[in-house]
Amino acid sequence: MTGQSSLAGRTAFITGGSGGIGSACAGRLLRDGAAVLLMARREAELEATRATLLAAHPGARVEICAGDAGDVHDVERALAAAHALQGRLDIIVATVGGSLGLKPLLLHDIDSFRQVIDRNLTSAFIALRYGIPLMTGGGSVICISSVCASLPSTHLTPYCSAKSGLEALVRGAAKECARLGVRVNAIRPGMTRAAGVQSMFGARIMQERAHELIPLGRPGEPSEVAEAVRYLADAAWVTGQSFAVDGGSELALNRAADEADTELFGKAWPPPWSPDER
Repeated sequence: MTGQSSLAGRTAFITGGSGGIGSACAGRLLRDGAAVLLMARREAELEATRATLLAAHPGARVEICAGDAGDVHDVERALAAAHALQGRLDIIVATVGGSLGLKPLLLHDIDSFRQVIDRNLTSAFIALRYGIPLMTGGGSVICISSVCASLPSTHLTPYCSAKSGLEALVRGAAKECARLGVRVNAIRPGMTRAAGVQSMFGARIMQERAHELIPLGRPGEPSEVAEAVRYLADAAWVTGQSFAVDGGSELALNRAADEADTELFGKAWPPPWSPDER
């Protein structure tokens, strides 16, 4: 993106930092000079991610802290380590999330429902609640939501509920924390080539369904989500918003109407000219 300032001197804290989206966000922020602390549960995966990032960004400052994003004490410890990097905290990226796979609502019990809510919503609340007080010079909080927040998906009801709740949290936090100079926004990735999504659907099935469900005809890449995070890290007059980075998935909301249109008008599409003739 053009027109962005350097992030030199700024510090970012990223939960889910060893995941595909989390590590891509770290790389994008490092590229513009930020110092980054990554938090995730498995230290070995964090170490591997750190090594990869340092190889791509020699001289960058990347630290890690193993812990559970759903545990207040673990998060407080990681936030303190992030703040200690440069005596400040400027950017929080909450990427932790995921479902328990495709499962009908009536096969969930209270424990499995709470597990999904905690993973997607409570973890973000903890990062905001204990991170924002450290952002004494203002800053930007970016939560990774999902297209499922606005497009209910069969057999993912707890996950959709959690992401909808996450976006309500973002709007409320944005309103309350604006006076502190802290902006809070969300990004709604669509079907993305990240480990959690691919394990849910399978890489081959995901690619096949992409042509049916995504107007732009392919899954997204973690790096494309990271570009949106980079924008929001610097967007000084944007708060309380949820941005879809989904290849147009939300445009395909009414599939029944789309199928009816195809049946009625399909013979007139694609148009008789080639892209080069337009």
